[in-house]
Amino acid sequence: MTKIRNFFSQLPIRWKITIWSSLVLFILFVTYNSIQYYVMRTWMIEQEEQNIQEKMKEIQAYLADKPFLVDRNEIIYSSDFLKNINEANELIRIIDQEGNLIVAVATNLPKELLVTPVESGNLEHVDVNGKHYLINRRPVITNGFIGYIEVIRDLKNYERLQGLIFLVTWSAGAGAILLSGVGGMLIARKLLAPIAALTDTMKRIKKRGFKERVPLEKNQQDEISQISNMFNEMMNDVETSFQKQKQFVEDASHELRTPISILEGHLALLNRWGKNDPEVLEESLKASQQEVERLKMLVFELLELTRLESDRFEIGDDYTNPIPVIEELIKKFTLLHPEFTLTLHKEIKGDISIQMADRHLEQLLIILLDNAVKYSMDSKGIDVKVEKVDGKFSCSIMDYGMGIPKEDLEKIFNRFYRVDKARSREQGGQGLGLSIAKRIVHNYNGLIKAESEEGKWTSIQVLFDTEKENK
Repeated sequence: MTKIRNFFSQLPIRWKITIWSSLVLFILFVTYNSIQYYVMRTWMIEQEEQNIQEKMKEIQAYLADKPFLVDRNEIIYSSDFLKNINEANELIRIIDQEGNLIVAVATNLPKELLVTPVESGNLEHVDVNGKHYLINRRPVITNGFIGYIEVIRDLKNYERLQGLIFLVTWSAGAGAILLSGVGGMLIARKLLAPIAALTDTMKRIKKRGFKERVPLEKNQQDEISQISNMFNEMMNDVETSFQKQKQFVEDASHELRTPISILEGHLALLNRWGKNDPEVLEESLKASQQEVERLKMLVFELLELTRLESDRFEIGDDYTNPIPVIEELIKKFTLLHPEFTLTLHKEIKGDISIQMADRHLEQLLIILLDNAVKYSMDSKGIDVKVEKVDGKFSCSIMDYGMGIPKEDLEKIFNRFYRVDKARSREQGGQGLGLSIAKRIVHNYNGLIKAESEEGKWTSIQVLFDTEKENK
């Protein structure tokens, strides 16, 4: 049994479907045909019994309806009537009390056919020399004769028809099972074709890379096509993630290469001449310290971005009034950058709350205000506007500096992306600030978007659900 189970467990799915469908059809067919055969056999034998009983009643009525004396001679003269009602493979005879034959009419049967006595005295099935007979024996009593009427029918036609029905039924059933097996195989092949395509696609992906996809039919909407479509979508995400990871590694390597090269150059300079030259030593140490700070900041921002994108990021459950946080940050930035004028435009009356931790809101606003300060250029004005937009809290930070080209607006939130790389490097940017800001906003189910006109202004807007809408 274990070997059979192991054998079936190793078969392909299409063979399993074919075997199981054929087995189920076989069981259903055997059950149905057995019941059908039994019902037909029972009905046919009942018809034979009913016919022979009706014939017995007809003979009894014929003898009972005679108004004159019915003696032995009259019984003999009734042979013409018996011939008229006799059928093929049938024997009708009348015997006296001692069993002596008085009259007999037969077709294809011997008149002296010997059968065992009918124990029930009415109707019985008997076998004589391997042949099946149906016998109906009833007494006949008239005013001149006492004896028995026997109607004997050979059931060979019934058995032949029964055998033919059996042969046709089971032959047709065997053919149906065979066809069902072939049909099951074809159906299994048709149903499993998308799975085979999915498997082939996986093999091609393993050999050629993430660009392969499962071919789909436009109008196909079954479960397997949904799996294939989900697989394609998943592969799109995997390919996108892989490309982003690859781009991240390339960008990180590029960003790390510059400070490492500078440090290497200064160390080589110190090794050659800086040991005995205080000016070279001072200059190299100062430059090396700046590059170490840059590396430190870059590593910090990379770790922060990784934390924000992982499941370890803890979303605050408390509701925060963002207005005081914004006002406090504007005061701090005014002290840090006294040459700038930061103006708060508050168009919200009363208190408002958003579900966001204070520290995350501060981190987000510091990134946006720091970017506004860096890229303001000669213009030293920064506008901060808070308002309600479609029931959401909105905070916009606008600077009047270099601006961003339209083709770059969708890219500024990517890691390490900078519109003007040289100028951004001089200003100390790593190209990760807006990526961190976007991740913070998305973690709180908010929205961040940028608008700009090159050479004139840039506005970054964040939107969050308010406390009322979250409840």
